[in-house]
Amino acid sequence: MSADAALRARAARVVPGGMWGHLHADRMPEGYPQFFMRGEGGHVWDADGNRYVDLMCAWGPVILGHRDSAVEHAASRQAALGDCLNGPAPVMVDLAERLVDRIAHADWAIFCKNGTDATTACVTIARAATGRRAILVAEGSYHGAMPWCTPVPAGTTAEDRAHQHRFRYNDVASLEAAADAAGPDLAGIIVTAFRHDNVVDQELPEPGFARAVRAVCDRRSAALIVDDVRAGFRLHPGGSWETVGVRPDLSAYSKALGNGHAIAAVAGGDALRDAAARVFVTGSFWCAAVPMAAALAVLEELERRDVVPWLEHLGTRLRQGLAERAAAFGVGLRQSGPVSMPLFLFDGDVDFAQGRAFCAAALRAGAYLHPRHNMFLCAAHTEADMDAVLRAAEAGFAALRPS
Repeated sequence: MSADAALRARAARVVPGGMWGHLHADRMPEGYPQFFMRGEGGHVWDADGNRYVDLMCAWGPVILGHRDSAVEHAASRQAALGDCLNGPAPVMVDLAERLVDRIAHADWAIFCKNGTDATTACVTIARAATGRRAILVAEGSYHGAMPWCTPVPAGTTAEDRAHQHRFRYNDVASLEAAADAAGPDLAGIIVTAFRHDNVVDQELPEPGFARAVRAVCDRRSAALIVDDVRAGFRLHPGGSWETVGVRPDLSAYSKALGNGHAIAAVAGGDALRDAAARVFVTGSFWCAAVPMAAALAVLEELERRDVVPWLEHLGTRLRQGLAERAAAFGVGLRQSGPVSMPLFLFDGDVDFAQGRAFCAAALRAGAYLHPRHNMFLCAAHTEADMDAVLRAAEAGFAALRPS
């Protein structure tokens, strides 16, 4: 029995289903490991010692590379002083100042532990600021795993979403219709940095759509919330919607902010400052100092290394290489979304059988990919890593040839 299989058998006895949530390996193609021993730079090793070029990067949190030395040094320095204390450490103020300096729309910041915390806090603040209830949410958008936003309805009630109205991403007419349905009760609109719904082609925000969202919020005195949890700091240092020239009232960050350390943030403008001070959002670990020290180091390193252009360079190399190989193998491959957060789907692959076969073969050749979720590049990846992924992709394309 492999080490991974043995760990799964043990986990099945003490963990419901053996694993929970999006990290469950049963959602992945056959042969994917459940357990990992370590990560280094742009690579991970599973419990059996197999090494992969990592294109999931812990599902987004790792932007500089696993165990980045600058981040881990900052975290260790703070750990020697304390982590979970009776109040925040001074690093909280340092981090808030740095975020306000970096995020274009921000005048203040508060901190929590994960992306769901941050998006939920944004919705709560918007309602407190306006005294209204209705929130517009795009169809299929993922904003976290609380009852108000989870994609899996088990354990939730209709009342959890009683004050939500749906619109289609990049569809101004449906946005306007949803706003009309909300009427004078509209508190805010929450929208992802780009359309990154699972299992569909990704869509960058159209500038006209982004401007329309801003206009609806301005016209109705509602809060525009950009959920930048997944894309934050990967597309633009000042906030992802800087790429379309639109600034939100509130934004939610997590994932890349801590390079693997558990931290999230809400950033907002002065108009929402009082509401943010009045709501009661908190947690025993929300002011832990070690993740804040790590996040401060992440922001410094992102600026020092000018990471965004490097990720775009690597992503372009990967996208072009995949397109060339797909054409050579006669495979219909669709690539969408930002090049630094790649997604590929296969034409006619309704049940994702081709994607699963492709990724299983690529895994055996040393690349950890995902058959239907966007992936993530990190600053520690190299051109040689992208070339290794392309070689693994050739094994994937070969696996799709009819026998």
